Amino acid sequence: MQFNKETFITGFALFSMFFGAGNLILPPNLGFKAGEMWLWVAVGFVISAVVLPLLGIFAHARLQGTMLDFGKKVSPAFSLIYCLIVYAISITLPSPRTASVTHEMAIQPFFGTSSLLTSSLYFGLVLFFVLNRSKILNIIGKFLTPIIFLVILSIICIGIFSTHSPMNISVFETPVVNGLLEGYQTFDAIGAVVVGGVVIISLRLKGRKTFAENRLLIRNSGIIAGIGLFIVYAGLIYNGALFNSDFEGNISRTELLSGLSLKTLGTIGSTFLSVLVSLACFTTAVGIVTGTSDFIKGLFRESQQAYIVTAIIGCVLGVVMGQLDVHDIIVVAVPALMFIYPITIVLILLNVLPEKFTSSFVFRVVVVTTILFSFPDFLASIGFQDQVQPILEAIPLGQYSLAWLLPATFGFIFSNIFIKFFKSK
Repeated sequence: MQFNKETFITGFALFSMFFGAGNLILPPNLGFKAGEMWLWVAVGFVISAVVLPLLGIFAHARLQGTMLDFGKKVSPAFSLIYCLIVYAISITLPSPRTASVTHEMAIQPFFGTSSLLTSSLYFGLVLFFVLNRSKILNIIGKFLTPIIFLVILSIICIGIFSTHSPMNISVFETPVVNGLLEGYQTFDAIGAVVVGGVVIISLRLKGRKTFAENRLLIRNSGIIAGIGLFIVYAGLIYNGALFNSDFEGNISRTELLSGLSLKTLGTIGSTFLSVLVSLACFTTAVGIVTGTSDFIKGLFRESQQAYIVTAIIGCVLGVVMGQLDVHDIIVVAVPALMFIYPITIVLILLNVLPEKFTSSFVFRVVVVTTILFSFPDFLASIGFQDQVQPILEAIPLGQYSLAWLLPATFGFIFSNIFIKFFKSK
C-alpha cells in the first residue's frame, strides 16, 4: 500500500468533501441517547457513514467514469433518473441544512435575528460564489478543514480525559440499527457517489497517470479519508455518551455540540468552533449547488444559461427550506433517505464486487428488488405506518426499516445462480 504526498493530498481533499459541518451535529446526539450502549450505535453509524462511503470511493476507483456510470448496467434511463433524484435531494435537504446549522450555532445565539434573514444573506452569498467560482473558497477550504479537524480532536481528547458523571441508560432498543439509520442523515454514501466523480475528473485534467495508477491513488486516498471520518464520528459519539447526564434530555443537536465545545474548550473555543463550522457549512453549500448546476449544464449541451438557472433555483430552495430548523430538516429528510439510500447502497456494492458476479441482469434484479421492498419503508416514513405495518412485519428485518436488505441479497444470489445454470446448458 503506497502512501505518498499526492495520496495524502487527495485523501485530505476527499475528507474535506465528506466533512460537511452539518454532519458534526449527528454523532454527539446519537451517543447522548445511546449512553452506555454508545459502542453499538457507533458500529451502526460507522457502517453507513464511513464504510459505505469508502466502498463508494473504491467503486469510483474501479469505474473511473461519472456518476451516471453507477447505474448504467440497469439502464441509461434509470441512471439518469437516479442522478436527477440525488441532485434534487442534495439541493433540497443537505444544502439548506448548512444554513440552518449556521443560524442555530453562529447567528441566533449572538444576534437573535430571524432565520429568513440568515438564509437569505447566506444563499445570496452562495449564489455569488457559484456564479463567480472564486478561488477564495479553495484557499479557505485548504486551511479550514485541518483547523476544524484539530478543534474537533481537541473536544474529543479533552472530553475523554475529563471527569464525568455515570452514563444514563440507552433509549434505543436496537442500537446498531439506530446508528445505521442515523448514518443515512450524513448523506456520506450519496456524497461518495457524487464527489468520487469530481476526483476522477480532476485526475483526468492532470492527465499524467495510467488507469491502474489512478485506481491505486483513489483507493489509498479513500482509506485516509475513511480513517479521518472514523476518528471524528466515533470520538463525537463517545463524547456525547460521556456527557449525557450533563444536559437535558430534550436538548437539540446543535445545542448539544455547542454545549460539548463549551465544556471542553471554554467560551472562546466554543465561539471559535461556531465560526469555523459556519464557514465549513458555507463551502459545503457552494459545492452542492455548483455540482448540481454543473450536472444540469452537461445535460443541456454545456449551456451556461442552464447552469445559472439551476444555481438560482438551488439557492431559492435553500432560502425556503432554510426556514426550518435543523431538527425539522432531518425529519423531512427521512422519507427521501428511506427511498434513495437503499438504492445507493446496492449500487455501491454491485460496482465494488467482481465483474463476473455483476452482469446487467444481476444489476436489474437487485435494484428492482431493492426498490420494491424499500417502498413499504418509504410509505411508513410518510405517515402510512398503520397501513403497511402488516407488510413490514411479514418481511424479515421490516420492523427495523431494513425490509429491502434480505430480498436484495437473495436477488443477488439467485440471479447469479440463474445465470450460471443457463450458461451450463
